[in-house]
Amino acid sequence: MAVRHRLIKTSPRRVWAVLADGERYADWVVGTAETHPVRGQWPQVGAEIGYEVRFGPVRLTNRTVVRRCQEGAALELEARAGVLGTARIAIELRPWGEHCLVIVDEHPLQGAGGALHNAGVEALIQLRHRAMLARLATVCEDGSVGTDTGPGPVAVPAHGGGDA
Repeated sequence: MAVRHRLIKTSPRRVWAVLADGERYADWVVGTAETHPVRGQWPQVGAEIGYEVRFGPVRLTNRTVVRRCQEGAALELEARAGVLGTARIAIELRPWGEHCLVIVDEHPLQGAGGALHNAGVEALIQLRHRAMLARLATVCEDGSVGTDTGPGPVAVPAHGGGDA
């Protein structure tokens, strides 16, 4: 199970504002592009976004669904990666002084990803998480994410996301 953390030098409110905006998913999730709503209102439980994953000339379409949402504190996702199966990705936000400690915990659920999971795959996931958390920090710390009025939950305007 790959667990990684990072202290992001802004409030949990700001970090949550980014996580709760499905249109910004590709801004911080490594390898994704062209996100679009598929079902529901992100980040409500059951909401789903689609996106493209690019590996050079190869383009795959994948989806991620919200399995658990505790506004301002936790977001658990199930990422569907075609033949590789699915993975659980849990993101926890903890106030840390005036900053936010973000903890990401990922492990395979179903499919080939679980069967092929080993120390080498675990190392690759750790590298991906390091890059993902760095991107999340950049997005959150650059000051373009709304106002910052404290460490509590934030009401986030919904973007797109009607049922498809």
